[in-house]
Amino acid sequence: MNAHNAPTDAELLARTPSDPDAFAAFYRRHVRTVLAYVAGRAAADEVGDLVSEVFAAALVHRRRFDPARGTGAAWLIGIAQHKIADARRRGAVELKLYRRLGATRVAAVPASDEIDGVDLLDVLPDDQRRAVALRVVADRSYAQIAAEETVSAQTARKRVSRGLAALRARNQEEKQ
Repeated sequence: MNAHNAPTDAELLARTPSDPDAFAAFYRRHVRTVLAYVAGRAAADEVGDLVSEVFAAALVHRRRFDPARGTGAAWLIGIAQHKIADARRRGAVELKLYRRLGATRVAAVPASDEIDGVDLLDVLPDDQRRAVALRVVADRSYAQIAAEETVSAQTARKRVSRGLAALRARNQEEKQ
């Protein structure tokens, strides 16, 4: 323990496996800092989830904390930066999917990608579903899709195009 009888961040993280209250103390010590940091950089509806992800990652990777490299707060802010960047990438992929579908309303896709209780891509034949998922969700090139699906790049393009056209048509039907 340090001179003030309060355990250091390193001590709390080291005790965590045998003492769950140790991580709770670490959390209480830093949650306001992480919350303020995330709230200033992320969409309001994502803040709670992102803060939770930061502390979940800290718990899982607690052995990576090195007090010689900085404070616990700085370490958590580093994790938060990565989580925010990941959230932005996910949002960009979701926006890209809506645009490619010709959707008029831009909103977050539910986490399970369910719309009206039906998995968005499940309406497609397997080859088109995989191709669309690889192109739009995984952001793979047509050459990469072709290699993964063991088809030509032209076939990969056709599958993506046909899948997106089918989804676009379904979206138009639902609007009417």
